[in-house]
Order: sequence, then structure tokens, then C-alpha cells
Amino acid sequence: MGKGVIVQVDDIRVFLPSKDYEISKSFYQAFGFKMTFVSDDLALFENGECFFFLQRFYNEDLAKNLMLQLSVVDINQAYERVANLKGFECQLGPIKEEPWGKVFHLWGPSDELWHITEFTGSE
Repeated sequence: MGKGVIVQVDDIRVFLPSKDYEISKSFYQAFGFKMTFVSDDLALFENGECFFFLQRFYNEDLAKNLMLQLSVVDINQAYERVANLKGFECQLGPIKEEPWGKVFHLWGPSDELWHITEFTGSE
């Protein structure tokens, strides 16, 4: 690697695939993200300072191997929100205690795996 100017990054955003674009858009809005229309095939989702794109694109291998970590302030509130979502085929694991905090796993509508995390100890 060459030396020189260090690239300063101020944001990174993932592009999530969707098996069913309309269901995925509804799911993420029900989960608490605000959707902004970008194009017929792309939507931007936002919650606080966190953003991701949802695309009208699906590749099974990509979706089933995609893992994301979502850090929340109150894991119990996040768990309750997800557990009470109706009309979506998503798998939800229990809240687990870890040395660094708490986590539960959520498989989204396209089989993407979310690690919903509350950091309470050392990261």
C-alpha cells in the first residue's frame, strides 16, 4: 500500500436485496425506518443517523449470506417491536446475554440476517 493522503470516511451504506420489494419496503417501515423514494427500483431507509438502500434485486446466495449489525439503545424495545410485527414471514431468535451486551437475531423478509445489538460492556 502506498503512503500519502488518508481517505476520511464519513458514512457507509449497504444495498440490501429484496425477494419481494413491496413486502421488504413495508417491513422496514413497520420496523421503524423512514422510507425515501429514490427510483422505482431503489429506496433509501433512515432511522436517526443510520441509512441503508433497499433495491429491487434479489440473489439468493447474497441474501442468505448477508449479515448486518444494528446497534440499538434499548434491545427490549427493539425486540418487542419486531415480535409484534404482523403479516411478515421473518424468523426471530431470543435475546442472548453476551460479555459485551445483548443480541438477538432477526432473519428479514429476504433471509438477510440482522444482529440486533445493545452494547452494555466493552466492545
